[in-house]
Amino acid sequence: MIDLTRQEPFAAGYNRTCYIHPDDPSRCLKVLRPENIERRFARQPWYKKLLGKTRINDNLQEQAAHSQPAVANGTPLVWAHLPRFYGSEPTTLGPANVSELITNPDRTPCITLEAYLHQHGLDKTIHGAIDRFCRWLRETKILTRNLLPHNLVVATRQHQLELYLVDGLGAPTVPTALSHSAAYRDRYIDRKIQRFGIRIDWETGGRQGPWASAEKL
Repeated sequence: MIDLTRQEPFAAGYNRTCYIHPDDPSRCLKVLRPENIERRFARQPWYKKLLGKTRINDNLQEQAAHSQPAVANGTPLVWAHLPRFYGSEPTTLGPANVSELITNPDRTPCITLEAYLHQHGLDKTIHGAIDRFCRWLRETKILTRNLLPHNLVVATRQHQLELYLVDGLGAPTVPTALSHSAAYRDRYIDRKIQRFGIRIDWETGGRQGPWASAEKL
């Protein structure tokens, strides 16, 4: 069992905290925050509660997402913008998903796209990285949830910036079931990319108004 009792996370979201693997600094450990999952479950309507808590367990969702055909084929192109996944390991804080830690040349964790946009705006360099990431999605046919800037990190690769999706892999149940249709899958990916563009405009435009309203435009 991996002991994390004396280790501080390098990043934290609402549902999970992220630690550098104490035995392998090239890997990341994602641990659930059970107290927030309980709060999230309590807010669910009654009919969604009937489906149980598994559906809001981000670690289990991530594990299932890596089994989608577009990822499971394991071609080199898959990992151009996605950290490699190494399964689950027990820790003192509960089960952790283990994945490649995307780092800077000095081996520190990369900043999120959200942080980059707040610091530099939508400059030419990051615009190119976003375009390459979107082309990769269309080429690989990898299914994701909504593409949020805090779920992508910015890394330097081959002397240019590239985006890596570190959270939000996989689609909800219905899109996953329908994804055998190439036409449906392509439309689904296009919608995610279009919404991603709206989100970037909202982030770089000073976050005018609530996102829930902006995404409906």
